Amino acid sequence: MPPVSFGAAVAGDRVLVVDFGAQYAQLIARRVREANVYSEIVSHDLTAAEFAERRPTGIVFSGGPASVHVDGAPRIDPGVYDLGVPILGICYGAQLIAHQCGGNVGRNERGEYGRTDLSVGDPGTLLADAGPGVQPVWMSHFDAITDGPDGARTTASSPDAPVAAFEAPERGLYGVQFHPEVHHTPCGQDVLRRFLVDVCGVAGDWTMDSIIESSVAAIREQVGTGRAICGLSGGVDSAVAAALVHEAIGPQLTCVFVDTGLMRAGEGEQVVETFQRHQGIELIHVRAADRFFERLAGVTDPEDKRKAIGELFIRVFEDASGGIEDARFLVQGTLYPDVIESGTKDAAKIKSHHNVGGLPEDLDFELVEPLRNLFKDEVRAVGSQLGLPDEIVWRQPFPGPGLGVRIIGEVTPDKVETLQAADLIVREEIAKAGLEREIWQSFAVLADVRSVGVMGDERTYGRPIIVRAVTSEDAMTADWARLPHDLLETLSSRIINEVDGVNRVVYDVTSKPPGTIEWE
Repeated sequence: MPPVSFGAAVAGDRVLVVDFGAQYAQLIARRVREANVYSEIVSHDLTAAEFAERRPTGIVFSGGPASVHVDGAPRIDPGVYDLGVPILGICYGAQLIAHQCGGNVGRNERGEYGRTDLSVGDPGTLLADAGPGVQPVWMSHFDAITDGPDGARTTASSPDAPVAAFEAPERGLYGVQFHPEVHHTPCGQDVLRRFLVDVCGVAGDWTMDSIIESSVAAIREQVGTGRAICGLSGGVDSAVAAALVHEAIGPQLTCVFVDTGLMRAGEGEQVVETFQRHQGIELIHVRAADRFFERLAGVTDPEDKRKAIGELFIRVFEDASGGIEDARFLVQGTLYPDVIESGTKDAAKIKSHHNVGGLPEDLDFELVEPLRNLFKDEVRAVGSQLGLPDEIVWRQPFPGPGLGVRIIGEVTPDKVETLQAADLIVREEIAKAGLEREIWQSFAVLADVRSVGVMGDERTYGRPIIVRAVTSEDAMTADWARLPHDLLETLSSRIINEVDGVNRVVYDVTSKPPGTIEWE
């Protein structure tokens, strides 16, 4: 059965962010939420009736890479403009409003990219906090609006954008050529807040308390008097999901910890200690490493590994839940970035996530995914609000398939042992350097190649370890962490000297995009 959409349980204001293929669509949604307003990302090809069914308080058109003059460029159902819902267009979104509503979009001889001086005249509503004068903003466009929509007044311009901001209050149409969602636009959050509060009239009451309250109500309605089981990995997502469901249905929840043999060093024992003894949640500990290694024998393709692990995970769950009366519900810690990366109407599939795309078609459980519409930082906030300890709430993200996707090629017990030893060194040294809170994820990857080295005057032919460390806010984008050189030296020295079979350490300096955080 499909999962219940817990976003649908959110009462009150709802802002729809329409994705036109922008790299910043998720960031816009986050900025709206930072204003304590619930937001969802939706497809640009929804009909006006489908928009109306969602009962939005406001709509934001994202930017996008296309030109409104190109055949096949994304459009919006013109009926959306007649819904009586205020609309804010950003970059391409603003150009689309002008193009469809009586304005003009010109083809420039040059683009406008990066930091740009915005000349504000009559600031109107959106730029009221900035006031008249020059403001730094972040631009990323080639075409430019030369005439705003019918009835709109221009409130700002830039050297290459005659209409860099416009407002048509009577029609509920607003647009900015710059990107208010990025930190490089200092007045950006004020612009969004003005649209949300002054134009849309939102209450701004979407808080951690309201998230928990609405989620608890939705869980109780879905599960009723039935029993649920949760795949507890010990990571942040499954831990918060378990705590939230336990808050809703108490002893009706049983957590199942499947020890796949693919966890980080020492984590299995820590999971049992934390949740069974300290959280008071019923926990079944299933030791299934042999089954997973047998299933993964000879499997090298990343997608095949993810699906194999996901399917066996569920089968182990089904076995473990055999003695639990009326266990019809499976709790998972699926997050919003997981859903987007696994492929939505507007996002091409990057990789199938264990919590999303790796499930078998004949699933015997109804899914309960209370975090499905939340970003990671919001999940951490919910966890803290529920009283989970910091060592759980602030644990670095860990993929559902575990070390199985950090071993390139076939997964074997000896490779896992090698990677666990190297990964432990990475985590220890990052902690010693006091960088745990600054770094989103730091870990080791075992490559499926061998390289020649010299150790003790003898030739070696060992495996390289790749060290990966990134900074991020929500995992949708990430930058490689600029670790101090002496820390990198320590990591390399310890791994080569302490981990058998490793004779080379390299550091990954790839951001996301173009790469992903994980290697598989």
